[in-house]
Amino acid sequence: MDKRLQHIIKLRENGQLEEANELMVALVKEEPENGYYHYQSAWTYDSLGKEKEAVPHYEKAIQLGLKPKILVEAYLGLGSTYRTLGKYDQAQRIFEQAISEFPEAEHLKVFYAMTLYNLAEHSKAMETLLNTVIHTTTHEGIKNYSKAIKFYSDKLDQTWE
Repeated sequence: MDKRLQHIIKLRENGQLEEANELMVALVKEEPENGYYHYQSAWTYDSLGKEKEAVPHYEKAIQLGLKPKILVEAYLGLGSTYRTLGKYDQAQRIFEQAISEFPEAEHLKVFYAMTLYNLAEHSKAMETLLNTVIHTTTHEGIKNYSKAIKFYSDKLDQTWE
């Protein structure tokens, strides 16, 4: 990683968000075809609470291509940003694409469940969350009841008499 980017990341981590953002914007202008720079720029905008400005940088980063470890985070950033902007259909599309490409990335599924909640798909949201819990937990009680949780995860509105 180049020294300028390291400096920008350190500024962001230290809460010097405006300065980090200004420097990141300049870096993107210098190398507009660098997907990783766009990803970092989106992150600085998100850190400032400027989600609308973050979106085109997430989109460009994904379009230009990123290493898988970074790409999954860019999908998460874009989907989450769409969700916070109330663009739930776009968020759903991004999360579904990301989960399709990275089915092992359980953290994506939690944000996807939030999006489903916003779309009033409450049952599917709960099913997604419950399945994520049983796949990721180390808690003995949840592990002991994982079969029951899995069974009920898509039957939350069903009753047995």
